[in-house]
Amino acid sequence: MLFGLAYMMVAGVANARPGYFGDYFFFSVQTLGTIGYGNMYPEQTATNILVAFESLMGLFGVAMVTGLAFARFSRPTARVLFSKVAVVTQFNGVPTFMLRMANQRGNQILEAQVRVTCVRQEISPEGVEMRRFYDLALIRSETPIFFLTWLVMHPITPESPLYDLGLHRGNIPDEDVIFVVTLTGVDDTFSQTVHARYNYQIGEIIPEHHFRDVILPGRLHERVIDYTYFHQTLPDKNELNP
Repeated sequence: MLFGLAYMMVAGVANARPGYFGDYFFFSVQTLGTIGYGNMYPEQTATNILVAFESLMGLFGVAMVTGLAFARFSRPTARVLFSKVAVVTQFNGVPTFMLRMANQRGNQILEAQVRVTCVRQEISPEGVEMRRFYDLALIRSETPIFFLTWLVMHPITPESPLYDLGLHRGNIPDEDVIFVVTLTGVDDTFSQTVHARYNYQIGEIIPEHHFRDVILPGRLHERVIDYTYFHQTLPDKNELNP
């Protein structure tokens, strides 16, 4: 539109109706898009200068849009599936907080690292209400290759920030508690860092349950994931929960 106004002011476009903005606007569109139907064309030096400048601006615009689009859509994204719930069950004789993740992409995530943070609303001895962040010590917080599933585990020992919540005793505390899970790794296809994040509310923790197994042998003796039971849990008495 700006170049159309400029062409209208210069009035050097052949076959354009004088004072009719539509002709100059569509001539500008043809110039910017390098269409050139031939019905209208510049016939003055000032108009040719405008055409040259607009053509240059069009080339820069195409280059910028192409670069931005490539940078946006070529950036890898982690398609990590998190279990809808987390559980607390016995592992090696210790009550353990567990959640499950799966890599939904066909490639691998290299040098994957997971971090679980417990966010609690607390009141300081001075009576100040504030949110506290507690990093949970995991049995395994990193893996060289994240390909199928990953069972993230935190033992609830007396030193654990979760010990006073009573989850290991089957209790669900009436508190404002959130578990923030973050995953970082390197996409083996693009060699770029990918991220994933998920939150668990305290009501999404199921004590005295464990996850149902989803790793099955394939036809060629490979390991495959059956996502049908990915979010399902079993009570520790081996009865399927409703």
